Amino acid sequence: MLPELPESVADGEIAAIYEELKTLCAIPYVSSMQRHLATRPGWLEWAWAAVAPAFRSHVAQSAAWGAVEGDDLSLPALPKLNRTRLRQLGVSEQGAAAIGNVCMSFIRVSPTNLMFSGLVRGFLEPTGVASAPWDGPRSTPPSMLPSLPAMVSIETLSGPVQASVRAAFEVEVAGAPFVPGLYRMLAQWPGFLHHLAVVLGPRMTEPQTVRTCARLCARIDAVVPLVLATLPPPPPPPEPGAARDVVAAIERYRITSPQMVVYCRLIAASINGL
Repeated sequence: MLPELPESVADGEIAAIYEELKTLCAIPYVSSMQRHLATRPGWLEWAWAAVAPAFRSHVAQSAAWGAVEGDDLSLPALPKLNRTRLRQLGVSEQGAAAIGNVCMSFIRVSPTNLMFSGLVRGFLEPTGVASAPWDGPRSTPPSMLPSLPAMVSIETLSGPVQASVRAAFEVEVAGAPFVPGLYRMLAQWPGFLHHLAVVLGPRMTEPQTVRTCARLCARIDAVVPLVLATLPPPPPPPEPGAARDVVAAIERYRITSPQMVVYCRLIAASINGL
């Protein structure tokens, strides 16, 4: 799987960046995008130094959240799950609440990840096109979400469940197989995750779903240059020759991040009201 530096072993400057990211985005975990950058010597430190002023001023989060707020997905709902069906899938009422919280966390963090990656890409591959600085409203930080369930290694799932999860959700990032953190958290409930692989997996490649995800990404892409214009040029990256590889890695996240918003809204709606 794609290498990541877990929060549990991070120390020094990396640990400080992790904590600041969680505080500024009001989320209880660090995204796999930053955890991957942390495995590339000096890259997370450089990237955070470059984009942090926009996050510390809450410009980046406000622009990202505002860009997707109120977007009508216009997608068919997933099958509704009542308490009985959830119990059959191994999910208690407390588990359903935890799943809803997981979805809320990804809905909140994914737009900021798109902003983070867009800003980093803008510095590494500048277009030379000038933009006026973003001057929209700045949101006050929301309340911190509760702690999330630990991620489960996909390799520990039973053969049939693992096969269905890989077939439905595994992608390639920087030449390595990658299962987004959402599904690794939901693997706490293997029956439920298998259900999602069956009902959500086929929907992911439908043209309407693909267009919806692309639209969300485009809405954030449209405000990235405005936020970028508020930032000073950063120093040279730690290894300029690796910039293309870094951009390739974060571009993959720019595909999965809008998916997380769309899919988590669908998942949360399927268990809503329990």
